[in-house]
Amino acid sequence: MAALNYDELGLKCGIEIHQQLEGKKLFCDCLTEIRKDNPDFKIVRRLRASAGEIGRVDQAALYEQKKQKYFIYQGYNDITCDVELDEEPPHPINQEALKTTLQVAKMLNCMIVDEIQVMRKTVIDGSNTSGFQRTMLIGMNGFVKVGNRKIRIESVCLEEEACQIIKRTKEYDIYNLSRLGIPLIEIATSADIKTPEEAREVASKIGMILRSTGACKRGIGSIRQDVNLSIKGGARVEIKGFQDYRSIPKIMNYEIERQLKLIKQGKKPEEQVRKAEPDFTTSYLRPMPGMDRMYPETDIPSIKPDVREVRTVKTIEQRTKELVKKHNISNDLASQLVKQEIDFKDYANKYKNLKPKFIADILINAPKEIKARFNKEINVFEYADELFSRADSEIIPISAVFEILTEIAHGKKPDYEKYKGVSDEELEKEITNLIKNNKDAPIKALMGMVMAKYRGKIDGKKAIEFLKKHKK
Repeated sequence: MAALNYDELGLKCGIEIHQQLEGKKLFCDCLTEIRKDNPDFKIVRRLRASAGEIGRVDQAALYEQKKQKYFIYQGYNDITCDVELDEEPPHPINQEALKTTLQVAKMLNCMIVDEIQVMRKTVIDGSNTSGFQRTMLIGMNGFVKVGNRKIRIESVCLEEEACQIIKRTKEYDIYNLSRLGIPLIEIATSADIKTPEEAREVASKIGMILRSTGACKRGIGSIRQDVNLSIKGGARVEIKGFQDYRSIPKIMNYEIERQLKLIKQGKKPEEQVRKAEPDFTTSYLRPMPGMDRMYPETDIPSIKPDVREVRTVKTIEQRTKELVKKHNISNDLASQLVKQEIDFKDYANKYKNLKPKFIADILINAPKEIKARFNKEINVFEYADELFSRADSEIIPISAVFEILTEIAHGKKPDYEKYKGVSDEELEKEITNLIKNNKDAPIKALMGMVMAKYRGKIDGKKAIEFLKKHKK
């Protein structure tokens, strides 16, 4: 495939990010636990399209209605209530979810709306039992910085997550109700993105900002990206279903090539919604929806947000930079400490005789190395304070910490006496004897002999110093 010139193609691109939140559902007290086990009950529904606020029925809704499908919904007695079944009006909005969305809107430099009006968005593909999805605008006219450019944020919305599809057939679809109603933040950018790679960077940056709140669900399906793109002579297409933002460039390039092929054949590409496939292609889903599907929610009063209660949060990126600067550790180590929500400040303050890099390396890399070398798992945090305290007090040398963790991972009880440190005098004496008895041995070989005898008992740097001092 020849390299694409996106400026010449007139590429316009915007993305939508959808992020699930932890806690309780948006309009009831059911927990946000997504289940896949056998359901306790099933219900069957048929749905029809409703006219929007301006009196017209959305074409995408009509397209789904013409399929004449019925829908089977699987539910659970402990986490599915009558709100999900559309047999009971929605409860007051989840305040924690609202606060988190306001927080994200502020972090994206948005103007917060004066009054939040919950709207109904017609959706009759079966993914909502009611035939509509509740959504509300929280912020608009913001921006996010990526590289040296500002990408405008058109809107930040809070809405209900849809049901989880289990099976599709020509006659009916089966959905699981456990996902329905989970709070979902939707962020939409303007069509400011100039290249597929920049789209990936924007998705990554917004994802980082969302995770910085500490309120987001994690795992496959908890965050999704939709990409809107168009080129000269083509048509605007919305690509849905990206599970991994890293696939955005490949799928965008495929869609551009698909439209270019149609244009060369003298055909006019159509505006439509397409699905991102696992092989980086796209497939037709339905016509492009419009504003005809929106109308006000009459069961929920409007909400006046109190922005004063919204606390500002440092992003993962900002906290990473602070750790790098304060403790002189690598960006990668700092990033992992922040993402794993490790209270590194507490470790660094408690163990002042240990270098921050050493502490971070043990916490982040030691478990990975033990897994890679010995195929053993260890929860390093169970033993970190005990080992750091002994190393900090020089009861054991720092080189013993990894050795002891390895023993623990193998199911052994550590013998701390075995790792009692060797004095500098004893070490220097041993090294001078080794050099005397192995006159032709290079420093590397001598170092191996020293470490074999004193593994876990000495500081390797100290051994090298003595070797260089006495090896002529």
